[in-house]
Amino acid sequence: MTPGLLTPELFWLTLTVILTGLLWLPYTLNRIMVRGLLGAMANPARDDRPHAPWATRLMFAHDNAIENLVVFASLILILNAIDYSTKSTVYAAAVYFWARLAHVIVYTLGLPVFRTLVFTIAFVAQVVLALAIFGLA
Repeated sequence: MTPGLLTPELFWLTLTVILTGLLWLPYTLNRIMVRGLLGAMANPARDDRPHAPWATRLMFAHDNAIENLVVFASLILILNAIDYSTKSTVYAAAVYFWARLAHVIVYTLGLPVFRTLVFTIAFVAQVVLALAIFGLA
């Protein structure tokens, strides 16, 4: 691999990291709108005014994205370390990114059945990546 060039799997990992890293912005803006700038910067308190329902769901989606990023990133980095890339791993990495993006959207909109469906699709993509590490996909 030439320095500065990403494998397709690392490209999708990069996009996933960027997405996950930006998810806090909308719900933090909502917090500022609800509590004011100083209230948003204060330590959390039991009597804080709540976020809008969509912002609370986005916070949960962000937490979930972070939890799953640990697994996804590890799988991609292992594949990169063993220099293993196939159409299956490239597709799985791309599917994971798009499923996680869809997960954030449907979770924020409050669509529980679709949320579970896209979460499952992302999980299956991780399974494909894990199987590929052992040469099974």
